[in-house]
Amino acid sequence: MSPTTALQSPVFLFYLALAVGLLVVAGVILAALKWGLRKNVGHAWTAYCAWLFMVPLLLLVFFLGREAAIVFLTLVAIFGFKEFARVSGLYEDWIITGAVYLGISATGIVSLMADPADGQPGWYGLFMALPVFVIAAILVIPVARNRAQGQLPLLALAIFGFVYFGWMFGHLAYLANSTHAYSYLGYLVVAVELNDVAAYTCGKLFGRHLLRSNISPKKTWEGAIGALAVSCLLPWAVLFTFPQFDARDCLLVGLIVGIGGQLGDLVVSVIKRGLRIKDMGATIPGHGGILDRIDSLIYVAPLFFHYIRYRHDLNPLP
Repeated sequence: MSPTTALQSPVFLFYLALAVGLLVVAGVILAALKWGLRKNVGHAWTAYCAWLFMVPLLLLVFFLGREAAIVFLTLVAIFGFKEFARVSGLYEDWIITGAVYLGISATGIVSLMADPADGQPGWYGLFMALPVFVIAAILVIPVARNRAQGQLPLLALAIFGFVYFGWMFGHLAYLANSTHAYSYLGYLVVAVELNDVAAYTCGKLFGRHLLRSNISPKKTWEGAIGALAVSCLLPWAVLFTFPQFDARDCLLVGLIVGIGGQLGDLVVSVIKRGLRIKDMGATIPGHGGILDRIDSLIYVAPLFFHYIRYRHDLNPLP
């Protein structure tokens, strides 16, 4: 990944055009829902306006190259964890919180490093082993401070925060090391967001049966099925960006996004319900916090990553 490579990559240029096209289509759909069907889309319109800022920013980061993408996505993970730490109360313990910050930073550093075994970008072995070292370091903190009272909840929050918001999301940044980085990153970002839009739109139009009423009362089975259908069709629509994919890959990758994206949304909803909050933060107008925007990507990224690595390797031989 580099500016020169991006300008010469038909895949990057395709996703650039696709992102612009989707923004236009989304605007038209929202307008039709609001003025044609008289639906209340005020929140969605605010979110759409925020996308008008976020999409160009993300495209710029991918255009600048591998290092910029990894650093940017690691910073997103750090600020996402900060939101979680604040709403959960973990932020009051600066030492444990700081250890998690260091752990998330380490995922970015390891992703930037070359593998000493073969010289490939990204130290995969250490990246996979990192949770062991970070969790071990977190567990030592109360021992070093000679504290026991009230430490278990803090340790649980810290370990969960690092593994879920730091390390699992870090798989997305690591994909920047792949030979097909533009294909994988472009597809994941577009597919996950399209999955969200399809769930919202189908739910608004056809929603009758609640999906998980005690977790997210506005989500419906009709929305979920519509999102799954769209996610399963998308890999076929962009198949030319995946020259190594066959029919099985298209099916399984579609299922990973279609099911995993919605589970990721529901997982963060469980956390918010448990903490009795509506949003993780207010960083992005219309979207809530950073975690409210990347909740699906957190869940999908490692599933997609390991499927791709198992089936095709991240840097296959020519």
